Amino acid sequence: MNKMIKYILADILKNRIVIAYTLILFILSFSIFTFEDSAAKGVLSLLNILLFIVPLVSVIFSTIYLYNSSEFIELLVSQPLKRQSIWLSMFAGLAAALSLAVLIGVGIPVLLYAAYAPGFILLGCGLILSIIFVAIALWAGVRIRDKAKGIGLAILLWLYFALLFDALVLFMLFQFADYPIEQFMVAIFMLNPIDISRILILLQIDISAMMGYTGAIFRQFFGTGMGLAITAGVLALWAIIPTWLSVKHFKTKDL
Repeated sequence: MNKMIKYILADILKNRIVIAYTLILFILSFSIFTFEDSAAKGVLSLLNILLFIVPLVSVIFSTIYLYNSSEFIELLVSQPLKRQSIWLSMFAGLAAALSLAVLIGVGIPVLLYAAYAPGFILLGCGLILSIIFVAIALWAGVRIRDKAKGIGLAILLWLYFALLFDALVLFMLFQFADYPIEQFMVAIFMLNPIDISRILILLQIDISAMMGYTGAIFRQFFGTGMGLAITAGVLALWAIIPTWLSVKHFKTKDL
């Protein structure tokens, strides 16, 4: 399994798209921190870009790489190797490569300009989102045999988490504005890893003070040790559950 991971990782790191992705992240991060007059403003500006780009690149690149590697996967399956090990190696290689791109592209500027809690949480959320959306991409890819449909499903999933989910939440807030649903909203936001990451970072730079009572509810939950532990567990589940479902399906899939 280690040899497969090393081979997949080496193959992905040589990919021009991954190299370009790393450079783009580095240039954007470096430019934002250079032009902003404070580290907090830089983190906030980079947050909006990171939560948009990282999930999008992770889910689309992973899905395309999976379909392009179909012959390689079939070759591995024909060998005396466990299907579970093959699939987990694909996941580990993709997750490691895309996480390394974020670590270099965002981590270096953060260390230079924002080496404090919000900057490190921003970097950590970027790494976690890379892993989560690789897992989601592998689940989508293994479920659908047709490449075009699989990539389409991956893009739709990204659209849901990045845009549609917030629109649905906003609609719900307007519909139930007369009811005290702020505490219920904490549970709702757990259904979207992008929103969890956004809230964690916003709380660190005190933007939650502008959110009124809702911000106080978020700070009361996410600002405690128990709340952070639950949040970390939820983010871990967002990576584990799609990976487990994809492994389960790959074990019985007719290649």
